Amino acid sequence: MSTVTLGFLPKPLMISVDDILPSVKLDGGVSGTHKYKQIRDSIAEIGLIEPLVVTAVDRKTGKHFMLDGHLRLQVMKEQGYTEIPCLMSTDDESFTYNNRINRLSTIQEHLMIRRAIDRGIPAAKLAKGLSINLILLNKKSNLLEGICAEVVEILKDRNFSTAVAPVLRRMKPTRQVECAELMVAANSVTESYAKALLAATSPEMLVAGQKKPRTPALTQEQVARMENEMANLLGQYKLAEQTHGEDMLNLMLARGYLVKLMDNSRVMKYLQANFPEILEEFGKIVEQTSIEA
Repeated sequence: MSTVTLGFLPKPLMISVDDILPSVKLDGGVSGTHKYKQIRDSIAEIGLIEPLVVTAVDRKTGKHFMLDGHLRLQVMKEQGYTEIPCLMSTDDESFTYNNRINRLSTIQEHLMIRRAIDRGIPAAKLAKGLSINLILLNKKSNLLEGICAEVVEILKDRNFSTAVAPVLRRMKPTRQVECAELMVAANSVTESYAKALLAATSPEMLVAGQKKPRTPALTQEQVARMENEMANLLGQYKLAEQTHGEDMLNLMLARGYLVKLMDNSRVMKYLQANFPEILEEFGKIVEQTSIEA
């Protein structure tokens, strides 16, 4: 079994800010963005959490080139830091790092906030560090109250608004799961879509005491039709999910066969003379480098 090559040196190194060369030029208005303010407040409140990523020392300049962390570098310069902890990459390009990194999902953020509060960090200090107000912090910390475990599993890697959770918790667990699967299938985990699904939910699938949102523009017949369409869509999604792996394999095998077929000069001549429109479609399939393309 082959060993995995480390992408970075195991321990961060303290590197002078004067020895770090940015690889991109930041826009002049970047300091006014929410992301910049969030990083600034976080570093001011609790210090640097994620080290910068740099290359090894360049022999000609004696400097390290920045691969990731330009905003953090600018913030720390403004706050008077002279040395910064950095991870030294074993590669000299940023694609590998940025392509493989996992961004924090909404549920992961909720769990981190809950853990910090449970460990005694004051809510005000936490809100200031995240550059958000206390109202939003409370919404994030209480995100999963009334949400069933199956939905948490479905949405664990997704980024979505905290306004989605209050809509889902008005439904019973079975309906929550159905709606979560529909939103993921449509790649639209949004408040508006959740409210549309809530409007199409039958009264017996709502939590006791909850009522549907008022939708005067929809007749009872339209609501019933929407419910049927949602049920059909969920069934089609589950069916596609069951056959997805096999379908992908068949498509890739078919593409490989067409590649070999079009390498045959006799076949190419025959198709050009008799079926040019089919040959054109074959060419489009062969040019695809992935199914997503």
